[in-house]
Amino acid sequence: MIVYQSSKSEFLEHIEHCDIEDVILSAYTQRTGHGVGLAEIESWQHSLRYMAEVLDDEQIPADAGVAIEYHLPQMAKRVDFIVTGRGEDSSSNVIIVELKQWTKAKLTNKDGVVETRFAAGAQEVSHPSYQAWSYAALLQGFNEAVYAGDMQLKPCAYLHNYKDDGVISHAFYAPHIERAPLFLQGVAEKKKLRDFIKKFVKFGDDCNLLYRIDNGAIRPSKMLADSLVGLMQGKQEFVLIDDQKVVYETALAVARGAGTLANKEAVIVKGGPGTGKTVVAINLLVGLTKLGLNCRYVSKNAAPRAVYESKLTGHLRKSEISNLFSGSGAFTQANDAFDVLVVDEAHRLNEKSGLYGNLGVNQIKELMSAARCTIFFVDDDQLVTLKDIGSISAIERWAAVMGARVTHQELASQFRCNGSDGYLAWLDNTLAVRPTANVMLDVAEFDFRVLESPVALDALIREKNGAHNKARLVAGYCWDWISKRNPDAYDIVLPGFDFKKRWNLSKDGSLWIVAPDSVEEIGCIHTSQGLELDYVGVIIGPDFVVRDGVVATRPDNRAKSDQSLRGYKRLEKSSSDITTQRVERIIKNTYRTLLTRGMKGCYVYCVDPETAAYFRSRLIAKTPVAVRSQAKAEPSVANNDARFDNVLPFRRLSSAEAKPFVNSVPLIDLKFAAGAFGDFQSFDPAAAEWVELPDLFRPRVGLFVAQVIGESMNRRIPNGAWCLFRLDPPGTRAGKVVVAEHRSIQDPDLGGSYTVKVYFSEKAEGADGSWQHVRIHLRPDSDDAQFAALVFEPENAEGVRIVAELIAVL
Repeated sequence: MIVYQSSKSEFLEHIEHCDIEDVILSAYTQRTGHGVGLAEIESWQHSLRYMAEVLDDEQIPADAGVAIEYHLPQMAKRVDFIVTGRGEDSSSNVIIVELKQWTKAKLTNKDGVVETRFAAGAQEVSHPSYQAWSYAALLQGFNEAVYAGDMQLKPCAYLHNYKDDGVISHAFYAPHIERAPLFLQGVAEKKKLRDFIKKFVKFGDDCNLLYRIDNGAIRPSKMLADSLVGLMQGKQEFVLIDDQKVVYETALAVARGAGTLANKEAVIVKGGPGTGKTVVAINLLVGLTKLGLNCRYVSKNAAPRAVYESKLTGHLRKSEISNLFSGSGAFTQANDAFDVLVVDEAHRLNEKSGLYGNLGVNQIKELMSAARCTIFFVDDDQLVTLKDIGSISAIERWAAVMGARVTHQELASQFRCNGSDGYLAWLDNTLAVRPTANVMLDVAEFDFRVLESPVALDALIREKNGAHNKARLVAGYCWDWISKRNPDAYDIVLPGFDFKKRWNLSKDGSLWIVAPDSVEEIGCIHTSQGLELDYVGVIIGPDFVVRDGVVATRPDNRAKSDQSLRGYKRLEKSSSDITTQRVERIIKNTYRTLLTRGMKGCYVYCVDPETAAYFRSRLIAKTPVAVRSQAKAEPSVANNDARFDNVLPFRRLSSAEAKPFVNSVPLIDLKFAAGAFGDFQSFDPAAAEWVELPDLFRPRVGLFVAQVIGESMNRRIPNGAWCLFRLDPPGTRAGKVVVAEHRSIQDPDLGGSYTVKVYFSEKAEGADGSWQHVRIHLRPDSDDAQFAALVFEPENAEGVRIVAELIAVL
């Protein structure tokens, strides 16, 4: 998704005549439905003006494309600035610019990592050139228009406040600077960046490349299990970005130096679901092995190990696989046997080892005793049994006992759940794990649905599974494992829906998540934790219910065969409050873990109707928009996920209050708009309706408000939404939402010859060097396939008049 796109000429016009940060914020709010922090607004205010100075050159074509804040697919990362155009050889070139306001940095001994100072203090981060290159690599890997087309990506970094001190440009970072050139403070550096752009952008493209990128199909994400063979063979299957790169290089550096220290080393990496803990862990296993260190990947969870070993079978010998992967209970007698142990899902470590839980003292202690350096990947919010003891505080305590030096790292960037940090925050709030500001979830941000029946949930997961065998049903462990002794019996039975399924535990066991036929079964926390799917369907059982808006956990409704809470009643007798809190946390953590297995979507069925209603009440179908017709008709709500406010998103002003284009803009009915789009300054306040805009927008000549009726644009504009438009927009219109007029248009919703659609045009160069429209497309953006594009051929294309462009949905 591109937040802001325009031609070079229009971008420069915005810089000269507008507060560019307001323009970007408006576009950001329109596209995402939420705002950003003050620091980011200030960065737009300053950095974009530097880019305007760079682009203000006649040799950079006026119709070159400019994009700001491109959201990388399936993750919460954004490319700062993009310039598009064609080279002298007609090549399609995309310049990616990473913008920084830094003034100082410190050299580190870690590849592609520098230290710089932020408001919160000094912090190690990716070198800007590495960051720009990594974003280009991700775009190349995810966007079909890029990797399947003829686009050439040219990354670079521009630190416009940084005077070269020999640090940021140090030879240590040369391999990254070669891949993504670095430009610093000063007139000479500005000219170098300008020349870099001119080298690849000789001719404009009227934003066509931006349109293709913004509308390019998203390539399926790589899953770790499917890429394991390539990783073990030394191929770069994953590009580590931002905090992943920093954590990897830090852990590698600590591990390399551990042999020279008298004391042991412990690295604690904190990271939530989907932050790439296991990707980094496996990359570390490969990197450490290449360094000749004796290392091993350790996990308490059998399921990930079984999946990884199955993928490597046939590529590595069984003995090699066994020497790479291990359970956490195999180190009771392994003092100083390893250089490095990489402990994934460390929160699942137990106190005792062995089949009967009677061996060893404590698995944390034993792992640290077994290696000079132990790297723990931890998420305290994934402790899911009473036996789980691998919390961050517990690891810190044992490190102190053993005299180990501790290095703390954190993975924060979200790569699962469609890259939605907001989804995880919403989930924590909704499950009452912790309070957050994310009370509502926009399902446009992440595909989350509450289904009316388990049958519907099963059907949806089967449908999603058809493409890549990467969708599964899971459930809270609230049903006994009857089929363990009676293979013909069903475990999860919901008679009201004629729904019956078996747990996956008997047939495929730990390999359930990759076995083709296991879509017929239901998984549990023990066979899905640490693994990922494209889509997950979750049955929330009676152990998690909501009453009058308050979350309650009911451990008595857990299955008798589930060992997660075994012994909790006995423990309650000695420490009632502490045990109750631990049990409540385990149940919430279990559902938090299950609900975050899906990279692209999560679908839910709640056995308790009030709980289902609670989840639905926290969803919005689109970005929050007030919907009201002037006739005060009640809006029709298409489904249970939609929520609409019963108020207008603006205030009507009386003729006495209205100061045209000072404190207000006109309200225009598109059904009766003929002749209304004239000279706005001549409007008589007494003869027109004037409205006050939200504080985010500043009234100016050319702006007006209108209501958009219909479903043809419902991905961007909900039916009945009030929108802010700009009359007679300058510059390119490619990819923008516009109000278009043509004599042949008969829009049933807006009436007359006007329509609201996404604009795209095809042009051809004439013999005299001028450009003419060959074909114009006015495309819908709807989840209803019945809406088709309006296409105007050369004989009537020139009759299409673009009246206005959409600024924001209010």
